[in-house]
Amino acid sequence: MKVTVTIDGGSKEVERGTTYEAVVKEYQPAYDNMIAAVAANGRIRELFKKINRDCTITFFTWKDNVGHKTYVRTATMLFFKAVFDVFGAASARECRLEFAIGHGYYIDPGDKIAANAENVEKIKKRMQELVDAGAPFMKKTCPLDEAMDIFRTQGMKDKEKLFHYRMNSQVNLYQIDGYYDYYYGYMLPNAGYVKYFDLIPYGKGFMLLLPTRNNPLEVEPFKEQKQLFETMLVSEDWGTKIGIENVGDLNDEICRGSMNEFILMQEAEQERKIGEIAKEIVSRSNVKFVMIAGPSSSGKTSFSHRLSVQLRTLGKKPHPIALDNYFVDRQFTPRDENGDYNFECLEAIDIKQFNEDMCKLLAGERVELPTFNFKIGKREYLGDYKQLGPDDILVLEGIHGLNDKMSFALPKESKFKIYISALTSLNIDGHNRIPTTDGRLLRRMVRDARTRGSDARRTIQMWPSVRKGEEENIFPFQEDADVMFNSALVYELAVLKQYAEPLLFQIPKDAAEYYEAKRLLKFLSYFLNVTSESLPNNSICREFTGGSCFNV
Repeated sequence: MKVTVTIDGGSKEVERGTTYEAVVKEYQPAYDNMIAAVAANGRIRELFKKINRDCTITFFTWKDNVGHKTYVRTATMLFFKAVFDVFGAASARECRLEFAIGHGYYIDPGDKIAANAENVEKIKKRMQELVDAGAPFMKKTCPLDEAMDIFRTQGMKDKEKLFHYRMNSQVNLYQIDGYYDYYYGYMLPNAGYVKYFDLIPYGKGFMLLLPTRNNPLEVEPFKEQKQLFETMLVSEDWGTKIGIENVGDLNDEICRGSMNEFILMQEAEQERKIGEIAKEIVSRSNVKFVMIAGPSSSGKTSFSHRLSVQLRTLGKKPHPIALDNYFVDRQFTPRDENGDYNFECLEAIDIKQFNEDMCKLLAGERVELPTFNFKIGKREYLGDYKQLGPDDILVLEGIHGLNDKMSFALPKESKFKIYISALTSLNIDGHNRIPTTDGRLLRRMVRDARTRGSDARRTIQMWPSVRKGEEENIFPFQEDADVMFNSALVYELAVLKQYAEPLLFQIPKDAAEYYEAKRLLKFLSYFLNVTSESLPNNSICREFTGGSCFNV
């Protein structure tokens, strides 16, 4: 029996039971990048799935968010399968996918495998053998109890704990040549698709190098980001010390009814680190400008206020200032390739005026600072005069704070640079990490709805543009910071869930943003809820949920 498949406005008949992969092969030559998955009647389908009804199909390539994530997920399982084959089940179980540094995915091997060149070659060789053989990935839908038995048998306590809190009656498991695992998301049909990868020893573990979305057909050389790597390791170590390394651990803590105490402990740890940064600033007697920068929804504003409080306790007189007040008037704002205003490029800032004002302040002169009126798109002068005394410090917050072109006229010793980002250290389980961008996207979504009346669809729609601006204007300078601060809170996704879910459910099925909304909803379903009532009013999380004591 035949069914009708519609692609790019044209229709064709195929036998019922034909795989999507078989159909894709006919259209693949028209695409520069490999097709990784399809959407059939608005639902994402893996290529090994069969077509059983009439459908309209669109494609996701490796350059699409869905396609790239599918490639990364498949390559990750391939790594764990290779470890399983070379070093045994216990070693594969102990390996943990921790976080990403650029296009590298850091894997902690635990105590059973030495992360040396010899072992790297063994794992790479086995991965390549599986690729060359085109080893198929099989998807098995089984009852929850059966899946729990598999996890228990294989000693995967993190997955067993994770699914203890799942309401679903069934679980999708993936299997490749006798190795079972669970992954949050979709998989490629076989290992032969994973054509591009590399593996290097790094730190005490492995760095799995994979193509980027922008360059999906090769693996770029790994670029070290030592400060970022160390900051992520410190956060991972703290999670280990407090016994919360994954979502199952967090859900256990919530069920124990001890979240109030845990929240206070987490907030105290952040306050301790902010206090240490303040002490380091004060120890440098020439510092007059604290430059704070970080990607969207990092909590820069709350952090700058909390840092200012700490500086006051040390006898300093901090003055928080937003670099956005130095925006050029709207008619002079550069436009991007789509003709939209590019507020995130350096040229959107009046660098000349900023440096003139800062140099005058450094020289002890009295200066009137501007305020940018976003409604009319112009700078205004409303009598905000500043004059720096011996104990005065300006706390400057903006995306270009780490770029020396922003403050080219200021002496190096007068500046203290801080990079802040929400570097999520919590993972779903040992083999499923939580991208830091997911946490920031959810933060922004909740804040946009609360403060700007923007819906989640708009936030998701704008996110690629926001990310592009970050990659051009923030990330290249992060390693130049004097210190990095991780603003992510272990508990925050359980808090954001109650705000984000209703927003995501509003996105209609025919919207382009629907697929990302569904992915985020599935992701949030792993978490139990935590009420925001227990959050201190100076918490960075309150910059997004509301109720902050600061003007954020």
